[in-house]
Amino acid sequence: METCYILFGANMGDKNHIFAQACQLINNRCGRIVKVSEAYESEPWGFEADSWFLNRVIVLETELNPECLLVELLEIESELGRVRYADRQGYASRTADLDILYFGNRIINTETLTVPHPRLHLRRFALEPLCEVNPDFVHPILQMTQVELLQLCPDDSIVRVIKSNNDEEL
Repeated sequence: METCYILFGANMGDKNHIFAQACQLINNRCGRIVKVSEAYESEPWGFEADSWFLNRVIVLETELNPECLLVELLEIESELGRVRYADRQGYASRTADLDILYFGNRIINTETLTVPHPRLHLRRFALEPLCEVNPDFVHPILQMTQVELLQLCPDDSIVRVIKSNNDEEL
């Protein structure tokens, strides 16, 4: 079993319902969700959009290898309405985005997967919920805790905890 940290993000559709669906699919196919962060609202990062994002970190225990986990997460994104355009440059609004932030303490660099997530330390919307679920987890490359990464994060975008009335049982 490996403990993985997955970032959910969405700024289209019924974000809370889509998150609940994502968790159900992840539990059914990828392993066992042992913890989820509060819901965080964040302004779009790297592009302009009308809607802000809902972000949450999912802590998953899995027996899948990293590549198989990635394949499952990409399929789940697609089932939840995520459309990827091969010709589009940069970021775009989406119904579901599932990024592997950490896969245990592993350092992975393949054609399809880089873990830890290469821009994690630059993104407040990922670090805030990570600090909530495991503030002392040490980044295996940068050798800093999530709290230390957040303190040094150059991202000054707005990220705030939101209370959701639509949280369903995971």
